[in-house]
Amino acid sequence: MSVYLYRWGKFAFRRKWLVLPAWIAILIMLAGIGFGVHKPFQDKFSAPNLPSQQATDILDKHFPGMSAGFSQDAITGTYVIAAPDGQKLTDPKNADALTEFVHTLSALNIVKPSSVQDPLAATRDIGSKQNPPIDCLDNDPSTPGFAGLCSGAPVNVMGGDNAKTVAVVNAQFNIEKFSDITDADRKAANAVADDARKAGLDVELTGVIAQNQPQDNSTMIGIVIALIVMAIAFGALIAAFTPILTAIFGLGSATAVISGLTSVTSVPTFTPVLATMIGLALSIDYALFIVSRYKHELTVQDSPEEAAGVAIGTAGSAVVFAGLTVIIALAGLSTVGVSFLTFMGIGGALAAFFAVSVAVTLLPAFMGAFGRFLFKPKLPLVAKHDPEDPNSKTVGLRIARGIAKAPAVTLALAVVILGLLALPATGMQLGLPGGDSSPAGSSARKAYDLQTKGFGEGSNGKLLVAVDLANVAPEQRDQAVNELRDKLAGYPGMAYLTNTGKSKDGEGAMFSGVPKSGPNNQATTDLVINGRAAEADFKAKYGMEYGITGSTAMQADFNELLLSKVAPYLAIVAGAAFVLLMLVFRSILVPLTAALGFLLSMAATFGATVLIFQQDKLGLIGSAHPIISFLPIMLIGLVFGLAMDYQVFLVTRMREEYVHGKSPKEAMITGYQHGARVVTSAAIIMMAVFASFILSPDVTSKSMGFALTAGVFFDAFIVRMIVIPSLLALMGKWAWWLPAWLDRILPNIDVEGAKLTALRPQDDPDSDTVKQPVTV
Repeated sequence: MSVYLYRWGKFAFRRKWLVLPAWIAILIMLAGIGFGVHKPFQDKFSAPNLPSQQATDILDKHFPGMSAGFSQDAITGTYVIAAPDGQKLTDPKNADALTEFVHTLSALNIVKPSSVQDPLAATRDIGSKQNPPIDCLDNDPSTPGFAGLCSGAPVNVMGGDNAKTVAVVNAQFNIEKFSDITDADRKAANAVADDARKAGLDVELTGVIAQNQPQDNSTMIGIVIALIVMAIAFGALIAAFTPILTAIFGLGSATAVISGLTSVTSVPTFTPVLATMIGLALSIDYALFIVSRYKHELTVQDSPEEAAGVAIGTAGSAVVFAGLTVIIALAGLSTVGVSFLTFMGIGGALAAFFAVSVAVTLLPAFMGAFGRFLFKPKLPLVAKHDPEDPNSKTVGLRIARGIAKAPAVTLALAVVILGLLALPATGMQLGLPGGDSSPAGSSARKAYDLQTKGFGEGSNGKLLVAVDLANVAPEQRDQAVNELRDKLAGYPGMAYLTNTGKSKDGEGAMFSGVPKSGPNNQATTDLVINGRAAEADFKAKYGMEYGITGSTAMQADFNELLLSKVAPYLAIVAGAAFVLLMLVFRSILVPLTAALGFLLSMAATFGATVLIFQQDKLGLIGSAHPIISFLPIMLIGLVFGLAMDYQVFLVTRMREEYVHGKSPKEAMITGYQHGARVVTSAAIIMMAVFASFILSPDVTSKSMGFALTAGVFFDAFIVRMIVIPSLLALMGKWAWWLPAWLDRILPNIDVEGAKLTALRPQDDPDSDTVKQPVTV
């Protein structure tokens, strides 16, 4: 491979005015097709055979139209209304204001009228918390939207004086998907309660309609920090801008293709955002690696053209295989079977593919276009410490020599630090974001707290039980349903059940259950599991089937699905990456240590995230929150690909020095000296992109930003730059051992460019570059 890339690098360098227009034409063509056939992005959630789907099927069969309110894609809103202090919602003035609010909400043009119920009309007779209110007694359960209305909107009873102080009103909106919600829709949904607020009621809004589209500032933050980092890395301004130019071509191509995919399938709105984040960082990282090698080759080759050829042949080969590991890791997310993770992986894999493509094909043309001005003007304070200068005493060189002197000590210290950080991960709890994850003072958080105060924490995540009685004898149907209710009500975690609604055909029934604990509490998940486990007995006795759904039940299903996929996913990506790295390094132990090092960095990342967010030990969040359920598998996919990038960037140079005659320890030191600044710069750029999410007021965004930043930090700076070099120093020549029979089977891809030494510039008759020493 190195020979082919070497020849292409030289060709693109001298035929720059052919390659550059060709890439411009490719970008224009992809953009014209992709954006020409582009259709709106659609945020549709799907996962195969979740247990909650059984309840949805029963609702569709016996209560047509009701399951829409429980769809992950439904645009809903929940209004939590509280009476002024010392008053009741049933007081005449407050009751009139509440009823008028319900009528105004029903008449709002973006609201489905049938989805709104007056809680006062539904619960005229109210008992006590020991005899909880019954929802929607006067409503026909066959009414479309009944499930969304009556599953949790009673006026609550608080305290011993039966003060009716809190109510919940649910609404479903005539909006197909989240991306279609406009600022005007959000303002209208909130403003509809203004008259009720003026009348003295406290009205807070939560739900999908109240959520804002996340603002993505990561691109600009990443570009600014990338420019600063690359200016320091190269010691020159023009060289710092060159990776940005290649990133424009790579990102433009990837986003154009993703836009084109919307014409044939449903693509979530976050896909181009994530692809931009990944593509920007990878395009810059790969260009940084190749340009750094080019800068070194300029000091030892006869001409810039030859330097470009060698840089593309060696560093370019490493970039190809580094990119392949990223593509495998991200594309492998499709094996999980969750739609949004699949598209996240596809978008990221496309961004990685184009990042590799522009790095090895377009970058040498830019080298030729800028010529000797690429590393001008110099930044004096930075440029005098050039890691590509063999006589420069860089920080990287000092660290490498320190590791070489006591590799066992540095290895032990790194492993102990990562191990201690990993300890809290043993208590990790997964959940999905809810009102309790909203910023303090926000309407969503106030609504959650009000509803908890009025109905108990479990009311924020009710369970809907849908019963299919088609195979039950008519005379036994009431008995079967009542026995099921008694069974569920008897569980310690169940606070109370609402009244049973029956379908018009008499073959379906439904009711809600309110847990004692909140949606993200393990006790609630156990309640769902126990409730479903009882179905076998009821089916055997009566022929009755039932399902449990609702946000809490679907959350439990989603968590279980993702946890069950972590091990297979790791096996697939790690196995494929092991084969690729074995091809790159011609070794068994180096790929093995690369994978084991990744497990260390992931364990430490999970532990640190649990410590700060789930346990809130440092008091930075204000309250404890479960780890968002899809974070672990997403973190594994993203950081695994980046970790293998850093492994390839750093260790290929060590392998190259070893193949060219240096001892294992000397090869480690020299490779470390040349690769440390590249890996450091690449990691800082990626961390800057991820860290921008920590600035968000949303706890979920904060935790994701922190986990991704920590993952890159632990893997790049501790595993790749301490653990791996220490192991290589300890293993010596055994690090590069490969059984003879395997050596004969594996193709020799020559990433280190050993075959390039047999080539001479004069062997290329088409070369029109003057051969002369170059001063950088």
